[in-house]
Amino acid sequence: MPLILFNKPFDVMCQFSPHPARETLASYIDVPGIYPAGRLDADSEGLVLLTDDGKLQHRISHPGRKQTKTYIVQVEGEPSRESLQRLRAPLDLGDFVTLPCDARQIEAPDWLWERQPPIRTRLSVPTSWLAITLSEGKNRQVRRMTAAVGLPTLRLVRIAIGPFSLESHPLWPGEWQEVSAAAIA
Repeated sequence: MPLILFNKPFDVMCQFSPHPARETLASYIDVPGIYPAGRLDADSEGLVLLTDDGKLQHRISHPGRKQTKTYIVQVEGEPSRESLQRLRAPLDLGDFVTLPCDARQIEAPDWLWERQPPIRTRLSVPTSWLAITLSEGKNRQVRRMTAAVGLPTLRLVRIAIGPFSLESHPLWPGEWQEVSAAAIA
């Protein structure tokens, strides 16, 4: 049962079936029978886990299993103590209330690759970086959370899922590596 770590590039669909306008996982990974354990939007980058084992896929992606996911997020504006506290606490997004999470401001990561195309920049508006670790993962949750506290997301990179991270398994965008699934048990 392979478990594959893949660094999904920006603007790639997290699916193997063809897409009329964008690249898909099939453009990068030629391993039959595997599927993503969870998804990442086309406009998000970073770590995706793939497997051919349905039970393992469930252990990785089901919210009840509490596999944490860590994101680094470039946002427009400067976070205040209050906005960071609102991110950490349960946050009402209208259709659901988030679980508490870890959210903190970080320095711009010097190891991070350049995004293609680059994000838009405005000289009159500063940007900041946050690290956010969730134990859930609803559709566009991080983007919705940062927008709800007045810090629109400019760039979103998932750097870790459970015990796997791009720090311990360095991969450039488009690269993948097979690893042991024992750490998920």
